[in-house]
Formats: sequence, C-alpha cells, structure tokens
Amino acid sequence: METYIKITQFLLSLSLLIVLHELGHFIPAKLFKTRVEKFYLFFDYKFSLFKKKIGDTVYGIGWIPLGGYVKISGMIDESMDKEQMAQPAKPWEFRSKPAWQRLIIMLGGVTVNFILGIFIYIMMFSAWGEDYVAAEDVKEGFYVVDLFEEIGFRDGDKIKKINGEEPVNVLNVNRFLFLRDIATIEVDHTDGNSEVIDLPEDIGLQMWQTGNMDAFIPRILAVLDSVVPETPAYEAGLMKGDVIKEVNDKPVLFWDEFTSKVKNNPENLEMNITVERDGRAESFLIIPDAEQTIGVFPKGPSDDLITWSHRDYSFSESIGPGFSKAYWTLRDYMAQFKYVFTEKGATQLGGFITIGSIFPSTWDWRSFWSITALLSIMLGFMNLLPIPALDGGHVVFTLYEIISGRKPSDKFLEYAQITGFIILISLLLFANGNDIYKWLTGQI
Repeated sequence: METYIKITQFLLSLSLLIVLHELGHFIPAKLFKTRVEKFYLFFDYKFSLFKKKIGDTVYGIGWIPLGGYVKISGMIDESMDKEQMAQPAKPWEFRSKPAWQRLIIMLGGVTVNFILGIFIYIMMFSAWGEDYVAAEDVKEGFYVVDLFEEIGFRDGDKIKKINGEEPVNVLNVNRFLFLRDIATIEVDHTDGNSEVIDLPEDIGLQMWQTGNMDAFIPRILAVLDSVVPETPAYEAGLMKGDVIKEVNDKPVLFWDEFTSKVKNNPENLEMNITVERDGRAESFLIIPDAEQTIGVFPKGPSDDLITWSHRDYSFSESIGPGFSKAYWTLRDYMAQFKYVFTEKGATQLGGFITIGSIFPSTWDWRSFWSITALLSIMLGFMNLLPIPALDGGHVVFTLYEIISGRKPSDKFLEYAQITGFIILISLLLFANGNDIYKWLTGQI
C-alpha cells in the first residue's frame, strides 16, 4: 500500500507539472495565432489512452508516462515532421512568426514552472506557516564530524551566527555549508569561550567527496529507542528504553559519545556497557560486529533538548517568504547541479524511481505540495539548459537569430534536434539504469 501511495503522489505531481508546463507553450501560441496540432499528457507512441479533437487541436493522454508535449505547426521538435517542414510556410505556423513571438512561446513552459513554484510556496506559508529551530534552542549543541573537528569545531558547540547573521533555522546549517557560500561560523564552545571559525572555500566539495553531508548533528541523550533482533545488543539483553550510563567504566551522556566508544572499541574485544533500567544499573558484556556496531537505535530528541518554534503568516505576509523560498530553492539546485559532473555525482544521478521515492509513504498534502514546488523549479531549470530538444536549445537558436539577424537553416535545426534527443535519451537511460542498479542492490 505504501508503494501505491508513493506512485499515486508521483503521477499526480508529474501530471500537474506536465500539463501546466505545456499550457505555458500552448497559451502564447494561441495568442499569437499559431496552430497547435496536439496537446498531450504523456507520450502516445503508436496509440493513445484517450484523445479528442477540439478545433485544430487533438487533446490526449498517452501511455508512456515520461513527460508530455504540444505539437506546434511549423516547428522542428521531437515529432520530426519532415513532410510538414518541406512545404511552404503557412501564416499560422511557428516558423512564420516573428522571432520575438517564437521566443515567448518557447519560454512559456519554464515561466509557468517558476511561477507555479512561487505560488505553491506562498500558499504553503499561508496555509501552514513555518516551523524552525532558533540557534539558542539546540540546548546541548551539536556533534561534529571529523572533517569539521580538523577545522576547529568541537563536540557540543552551539552555533550562534552563520556569515555574521543569526540563522532563522539553525538546522539548515548542513545544507547551507554544502550549497551556499559560507565563509564563517561563530560558535560557543562547551568551555564557555566563543570563536569565529573560518571555513575553506571548497568546504562543500570536501563534504561531498568525504561523504560528510551531515556535518553538524544536534546532540541527543544516549537512550535506546529500538534494538535490532539477532544483533550483539539483542543477544546480550539490551532493551528499548535503556539509558546508557557507562562504556568500559567511562561515563556516557550523549549518543555521539556512545557510538564513538563502540566504533573505537578494539576489534573482537568484549566491551562492558552499563545502562539504567527501571531505576537500576545493569551491565552487559557485548562484542561489536564486523562493522563495529551492536544493533541499536537512539530515541529522538526530546523537547528539552531541541525546541521547535512556529510562525503563522497571512496571505499578504506569505508573499515575501514564498518568493524567497523559490529563489533559494532554485539557487541551491543550481549549486548542487555542479556535483553531477564529478565521478561520484554521476553514480548518484537518479531517474523516476529516485524522484518517486522522495514522496512520503502516507498521504501528506504538505509534503506533496513541497515536493511538487521543488520539482516544478527543477523542471524549469532543466528545461532552460542549452541542449537541443529542450526549451533552452530552442531559446538559444532564437536569441542567435534575434542578435545576428540570421535564422539557422531547417537542416541545421533538424540535426541539432536529433543530437539533443540522443543526449536526452542517453541521460534518461543512464539515470534510470542507476535507479535499477540501486533497487537491485537494496540502496533504494
């Protein structure tokens, strides 16, 4: 059932984005009296699930859920209608229209994508407000990974300022470090001293290459939430609710202290773990497994360790945050896009299974609209890439015509369309091939 819910949300979101994107091309085409022959949700190779002709346009639903399209008369597109292009240009055809009108038609889809993303974020702020954790509300500070210890951070540090400003939501620090230009972080150490620490310019790349994407993790108490069956902890007798007090006679308070002692325990050497259970102290002798784990998971942070705050917005108050959220979503995605061209990034490239997996397994409208807004902005950006067969490729050729006064030949555009189509199909096959591999190996 959970899989069906994910698939339903994915198809609903995808359908909404495709229809509105294609409407972005359809409406200006109609305004400029350009004939639109087809308007399709999904692709209709060989046959359609539904179609109906109204006026000059056939509206339909295809059977291949990989996208959608509008077929505009007199335009070299994925239909590769050479017969139509061999005829003299008609007044209602795309190729007969002035370059500025063709540019508007081609930009219509991505424009709708960006507007939709902004609109959804505005409505989300208006409907649900905003949840955040202020810097002072992470009461026990953060556990930091080795990469950031080498820079000068310490376990228990409390973040005060990022780039000289107090963060609205301090839990965004990892995403900011990875995607934005963070030069300094001011922290309070556990010894009471404050320090402004300078960060390397390539800190995001270092996080990516070393796998330290969660650089700062809020500290939580060493309380067991679950014990995995048939693991060292289970066999030894540890139970949910146990509070870790000591490891090898050394006191433990926080979960990161506990996991560090387990990980650094000499291989195959028995360790003594003391817990508090029902007000009594009990000790257990445990040998970690080959991965230096014992099979336990922690209880999440309690309100006395991390305090969430909430702010409501009226519709008018939501406009500014909605625009800001859309802007930073686009900017962060553009920053993240550069990692695709690394060796590791290529292996992380995902297709439809990866996209579908980000939807929750239970129906949650807030998550649904948040993901849909993100996908809309991603779709707008991807379609603007200057690749022939994408909107961005057509835009580049049209801008060249406007600037130079010379229109590329139909033969050149035809070859460019074929090249772009091959590139897109190759990327599609590679990304979905990654998905299949991850699914078969249990990574998804």
